[in-house]
Amino acid sequence: MAKTGFCDSKPLLDLHKKADERRAPLRTWSNACGPIERWQPVEVDESRMAPVKMEPEHRWERRLSAQTSEGILMGFHEDSFTHSAADGCVEEEEEPVLLYPHGLQGLPSLQALVPSLLRHEVETALEKLDLIWDRAYAWDMFLDMARTQTRNSFPTADLPRHFTDLTRSVLVDWLIQVHELMHFQEETLYLAIHLVNRSLRAIKITTVNLQLLGMVCLFLAAKMEECLLPEVSGLCFLMDHTYTKHQLLRMERKVLLGLKFDLSYCPPLHFLLLLASVARCSAKAVWMARYLLELSLLEGQCVLFLPVQLAGAALCVSRQVLQEPSTPGGEAAWCLASSVHVGSETALLRIMHILANAAAKAHTRETCASFIKFSSPETMQVSRHAGLKNAPGLLGVCT
Repeated sequence: MAKTGFCDSKPLLDLHKKADERRAPLRTWSNACGPIERWQPVEVDESRMAPVKMEPEHRWERRLSAQTSEGILMGFHEDSFTHSAADGCVEEEEEPVLLYPHGLQGLPSLQALVPSLLRHEVETALEKLDLIWDRAYAWDMFLDMARTQTRNSFPTADLPRHFTDLTRSVLVDWLIQVHELMHFQEETLYLAIHLVNRSLRAIKITTVNLQLLGMVCLFLAAKMEECLLPEVSGLCFLMDHTYTKHQLLRMERKVLLGLKFDLSYCPPLHFLLLLASVARCSAKAVWMARYLLELSLLEGQCVLFLPVQLAGAALCVSRQVLQEPSTPGGEAAWCLASSVHVGSETALLRIMHILANAAAKAHTRETCASFIKFSSPETMQVSRHAGLKNAPGLLGVCT
């Protein structure tokens, strides 16, 4: 494969600073998740208008839910209204409603603990991260993130027989270098790798065209996330002109048809930033978790897990490695953020073991683009932290 060097890397997304205007596609998507504005009648005869029934205000109450194969139950009731009765207002309890109406297939354990405090923290975090225009849509956006992450999931981690995990990791490592060279947004990288994983299972690809597939997926991801796109000739140059412009565009058409033009994806990075904000994590803990999350892109086993599971496991390993002293308020915030995790404790521990082993061996592997990327001062040199070498030991993993 063609090799690319690292140029001066730009500062990555800071948790405590607002993102720039290049995040417009994400803001547009988040606003589209909000409720549709109701039709308002204009000057008409009031005598002919039917009385409008006012909708009650809703609130979430803290309640442990029941586990069911059909979905996740949450306690929900409507605020009481003042009736004409002499006794005053009467509060009526309604039946619980489904948070995920279609359920989360393939998860052995389902839990939901979403009190009103968590809703407030989620809305505050999304607003602080500049991912929404209107705070009224924040909770709807979060629910949509939780639902859409189950789309296009992989039942197994098996690749076509002429590909191996090593071949895939070499391709992903090369794409990380190209992504850094092009100064793309982080969301572009996660979407590109997701498209590669889906394409390898949806269309027939030969080993000769594997690099071309990776570049096409990165190009498609840039079309979804970036405002400025590279020239097709420039992409061919990065591949040492191994492929022509015609071959690249033809592969792009093949990928789009194979994926049925469905390029939507909720990356684990969004859940990571959201959970880190709710949990009041330090800047170094966030950078460490982002490094571990990027290492998960190289691991073929990680395609089996949901984005929120990967994000939660990365934060857990980060906290375990850094061993930062926590305050009572910080522990309470972490417990609140942990209630967002979906899945069993066994799955979470399995991801943590994978990430810990990957981090301990990252500096000795040939696929070390992420290690170099997160060793810069802008990323607080988290990949060189001494605790990562002992990360498997901290988790009780035999190496």
